[in-house]
Amino acid sequence: MSLQPGAAAMSRARALLARYPVADGHNDLPWALREQVRYDLDRRDIATDQSGTLHTDLRRLRAGGVGAQFWSVYVRSSLRGDSAVSATLEQIDCVRSLIARYPQALRAAFTAEDVESARERGVIASLMGAEGGHSIACSLATLRALHALGVRYMTLTHNDNVPWADSATDEPAAGGLTRFGEEVVREMNRLGMLVDLSHTSADTMRDALRASRSPVLFSHSSARAVCDHPRNVPDEVLAALPANGGVAMVTFVPEFLVSEVGEWNRALRAHMRDRGLHHGDRTPEAVAVRSEFEATHPRPRATVPVVADHLDHMRALAGVDHIGIGGDFDGTTSTTSGLDDVSGYPRLIAELMDRGWSDSDLAKLTWSNAVRVLRDAQRTASELGRVEPPSNATITELDDLARPPA
Repeated sequence: MSLQPGAAAMSRARALLARYPVADGHNDLPWALREQVRYDLDRRDIATDQSGTLHTDLRRLRAGGVGAQFWSVYVRSSLRGDSAVSATLEQIDCVRSLIARYPQALRAAFTAEDVESARERGVIASLMGAEGGHSIACSLATLRALHALGVRYMTLTHNDNVPWADSATDEPAAGGLTRFGEEVVREMNRLGMLVDLSHTSADTMRDALRASRSPVLFSHSSARAVCDHPRNVPDEVLAALPANGGVAMVTFVPEFLVSEVGEWNRALRAHMRDRGLHHGDRTPEAVAVRSEFEATHPRPRATVPVVADHLDHMRALAGVDHIGIGGDFDGTTSTTSGLDDVSGYPRLIAELMDRGWSDSDLAKLTWSNAVRVLRDAQRTASELGRVEPPSNATITELDDLARPPA
């Protein structure tokens, strides 16, 4: 296992990405723009170098060989009800503003055909994914509205449970999906919105795989057998993906790659919480407290070969047709060495080339699998739309009234 890919592999990697660019499942640039400058795109002009402030700008996207990007329209799961919905709309507005501001580089995409067309034109296909079911406030009509605005996947939970689904990082409450949760999945299938199972509990993953008529997605998760973190995908779920047709996209977040990083992060979060700060805060005070902690507690590092280890394992369990890449740039305060920003993808591809991955396998990893799962979801939606009307079910009808009297 090489520590640094060779020059020949890097050259081959860039050549492959010129033909089959990265279709990345998750980038939190909109939230970073909200947190840092309240969407003032003049102050964070991604047409200029944003190194030191963001993981993402147009120059580095091109250097990284990115051809399609799901921009996350994430809002914190501490927001609930109408507050979560309105904040999600603001995130959608941010993505639309980025696309309008940089038409020479970004193009709105809603279908697999749009994604392929953007590649042919040499621009980055820009899709949206809502990160957390709290964004719909238990309303299927709101789900449909997000789809109408261009959202093409929804992560069922974020770090906290929603009333109808359990998160990987919260105490189990629903035991997976409730009846309403299953209805959310079915309505997403009918719409052609991908069911994203990153952040969900293993029980929610299994329930969603049973309920879904379309391929599912893991927009940014790694392999639990390689790093035992609840945010990662268990082997049994990876092994079930071929029957469903879904895709699991490896993430670059160090905590989900190396167990020692998770232990360090837990200590950091406790340190910041004691000072009244959230670990994800990007304010000057939070940055200073984080830097002070790291100076006295050196951070363990994740590396490109470790990401490749996860992909080797995921390929062995799920098969090469069911894996992809979801870096989670600008959604994490720490990065993997060699994958420090969106320019780093060629290093990962070069590492995999050094390990013997074929060009055809790499093309599936970077591009074809993501486009295929989007196309499959569209096909299912076309079929279901002819026979199923929009669901008007409510959580009260399906869950509250189904519970035995207290």
